[in-house]
Amino acid sequence: MASRDIHKQHIEEHLQEVEDALAIGKERRPVTLGFHASACSIELLELYLHVLGKISSGAMLKHEWFKQPRPEQKMKPLAERKLGIDFPHKQEILSLLYVIEEERNKLIYGKPRMEALEGVLKAFQRLHTLIKKELEAWGEEIA
Repeated sequence: MASRDIHKQHIEEHLQEVEDALAIGKERRPVTLGFHASACSIELLELYLHVLGKISSGAMLKHEWFKQPRPEQKMKPLAERKLGIDFPHKQEILSLLYVIEEERNKLIYGKPRMEALEGVLKAFQRLHTLIKKELEAWGEEIA
């Protein structure tokens, strides 16, 4: 199975898990929503960068790279250092990933706040919509 097909399969599975968790009730499934929003976001970005030819088919991105940079931070953000590439909508995509990853561990391992969960879901939905639209422009269909 080609790398793009694997990403599409993973994206579909993550989206199904998000949909199922929302059907049960977001307040009852913060762990599931935090995990799958994060994992799916990385899969979406990997697929997008593969389609653009910005990363090789074997390259893997890690969610840890997308921690929100601190205002006083003098070094480039970790995502910028690890990726080192430009692509359409880069700043918006990174901003959405920062929101998702900022709350990921709190949702999965801590005591989740409803505002944090709603923020992650909103950022994830925006990221999914943005990347889906961009992929469609390149002839790639995803769920």
